[in-house]
Amino acid sequence: MEEERKETIVDVTHDDGSSEEEEVTADAVMPSRSRLGFSFSVYKMPKRNPKAFTTWETLLLGYQSLGVVYGDLGTSPLYVFSSIKLVEPTERDLLGILSIIFWTLTLMGLLKYVLIVLHADDHGEGGTFALYTLLRQHMNFKSEMVMSLKSLDSDANLKFHSRRSSITSKAQKFLEESTIAQKFITYIVLLGTCMVIGDGALTPAISVLSAVQGIQSRSSTITQTYVVWISVAILLLLFFLQRFGTSKVSFLFSPIMILWFGFTAVIGVYNIVRYYPPVLKAISPHYIFYFFADQKTYGWTLLGAIALCITGAEAMFADLGHFSKGAIQLAFCSTVYPALILSYAGEAAYLIKNPGQLSTTFYSSVPEPLFWPMFVISTLAAVVASQALISASFSIIRQSTALGCFPRVTMIHTSKNHEGQVYSPEVNFFLMIACILITVGFKGGAEIGNAFGVAVIWVMLITTFLLTVVMIVVWQTNIALALLFFAAFSIIEGVYMTSLLNKLVEGGWVPFAISAIFIVITLTWTYGRSKKAQYEAKNMIDRKNFEELMTSTRRVPGVCFFCTDLMNGIPPIVRHYTELIGSVRNVTVFVTVRTLPVRSVLPDERFNIGKLGQSGVYRCLVQFGYMDVHTMEGNEFAESVIAAFREAAEDEEEKKMLDAALQDGIVFVLGRVILKMTEKQGKIRQFVINNFYRFLQKNFRSNVATLKIPPGKQLQVGMLYEI
Repeated sequence: MEEERKETIVDVTHDDGSSEEEEVTADAVMPSRSRLGFSFSVYKMPKRNPKAFTTWETLLLGYQSLGVVYGDLGTSPLYVFSSIKLVEPTERDLLGILSIIFWTLTLMGLLKYVLIVLHADDHGEGGTFALYTLLRQHMNFKSEMVMSLKSLDSDANLKFHSRRSSITSKAQKFLEESTIAQKFITYIVLLGTCMVIGDGALTPAISVLSAVQGIQSRSSTITQTYVVWISVAILLLLFFLQRFGTSKVSFLFSPIMILWFGFTAVIGVYNIVRYYPPVLKAISPHYIFYFFADQKTYGWTLLGAIALCITGAEAMFADLGHFSKGAIQLAFCSTVYPALILSYAGEAAYLIKNPGQLSTTFYSSVPEPLFWPMFVISTLAAVVASQALISASFSIIRQSTALGCFPRVTMIHTSKNHEGQVYSPEVNFFLMIACILITVGFKGGAEIGNAFGVAVIWVMLITTFLLTVVMIVVWQTNIALALLFFAAFSIIEGVYMTSLLNKLVEGGWVPFAISAIFIVITLTWTYGRSKKAQYEAKNMIDRKNFEELMTSTRRVPGVCFFCTDLMNGIPPIVRHYTELIGSVRNVTVFVTVRTLPVRSVLPDERFNIGKLGQSGVYRCLVQFGYMDVHTMEGNEFAESVIAAFREAAEDEEEKKMLDAALQDGIVFVLGRVILKMTEKQGKIRQFVINNFYRFLQKNFRSNVATLKIPPGKQLQVGMLYEI
């Protein structure tokens, strides 16, 4: 085959309504002739160079990142000081708190994320999943894993697949041989992604509430109840607008955040000059020692509130796919970091002279003439911060679905220019209900801050752990340096976490509850899929029986695309189909979709094709990355695949057969499998498969609903698998 191929993207309805991966070896994708008589055609990938950004492009992306990446981190001055419960704080207390904030932003924000974590991208994609897929590209994970994404030899030719080092360290060998270590890593990844989704419900609640609470500082008639219901109204509007897509309003995000950072920095300087000019001496870490010497154990309990100053730092890495490392680093160093330091320093300077206004720090420190303009800007900035985490939740669910570890939900692409901008009505509804319940249930109290802090610090701890593994396996960093990184940041984040765990009964349980819901769904779904895959692998049709089946079955004109998950055999549902229909098309193509642990697969890398021995029987392997859009245009797909087979045809007779079959019409056969577990497997497993897994199959979206195949050209075949 030639190197260039027309772009055709395909999505396959699998037997249980999911997009599924198989654990296979290289021989599974390219079976030998002794097994299936299958000759395989492999693309020779041209060399490609990564995109280089010009100075102007970096500046523009840096400006845009202010409105998408830094909304959450940038609005943290709204609620950090007001979340600290300290009666009549002294000057040393406030300088100590400011010193903790400064060093937290410097060590965790600047050093960890900006200078280190951003370099652990998967060809431009960031986030917990990116770290995981990066590891999967450099390690051979064992079978029976939660996310079955075994690498193949041909994967190394893909543009967005990282190149493995020829040197394998002892640590890498241990990880490749230890199933327990691999499962631990996988479950940690799932916990981290679920925590980010929990963050998507908590960020709107705390951001909008903190912005609206400014009204109370100017009117004693406005009670907390009014604040809560005003916040609920804004949240309802925010979630309602999600259906229109981020692109419709995103052009306003950056100007809003520019105003926010500008106003908070200027007000911070004003408060420093007016109230306490030497406040920046808090940069000296010895004030942290004074703080804990004075407050002792109670100072440790306050760390949970102070930890809110770093909320949103994970977004720098999670949203990396929309920007570039240089742009995010530039925006943080030139705008976000100095603005935050000045804002917190200004609030501390104000509180040193007005310690009784700790609970309303932000709005109390705003000069009277600027109050209402600042209230409007704060509310808008809170909406921007909320939008970023809601959009991130949509993207995470999309990636989880693509990797086959979450049931399919509706995914609507809201932008023609940006594939990553998606909207899910089901996820949006869940986040809206969770957010409103949190807001009303806690009545805008400190419990929301406790829950928010737990989610943020857990995600950071997970990132520290995964990045350490990346350092050892991918970067091949000296193990002493990697362990030094892990020890330093796990201690810092661990201290924060111990303080927050003390708040579990005071709201800290919320992110764990949200995570538990998604983890249960994920584990149930992947367990059911693995049982289905095991059944098909055990009961697949062998070469001899397959040839007999195709020889004895009547042929009819046309092309049949049979969608199957197996890449190393023929599933038992094929026999069931031939028994029901009593015939097969002159050209039968077994189509398998494979989602790779890479961000994207280029159009000319999409297809691998081959023959299955019998005349007119072919295989077509369709490959996607976890950020690719899956669609199936029936006619376009058929024409492209048949054209590929014509190019690889052995003689003119085969070409004529292919052309004639295409003219006679096409049909897509999609399997629908119901699993039934017998009692001998145990009551718990039987309940999981026969009840919960089947419930997910029935109530989550089937791939059939997303395929753009004319109803008259698709046929679904059902079959019961007893396992």
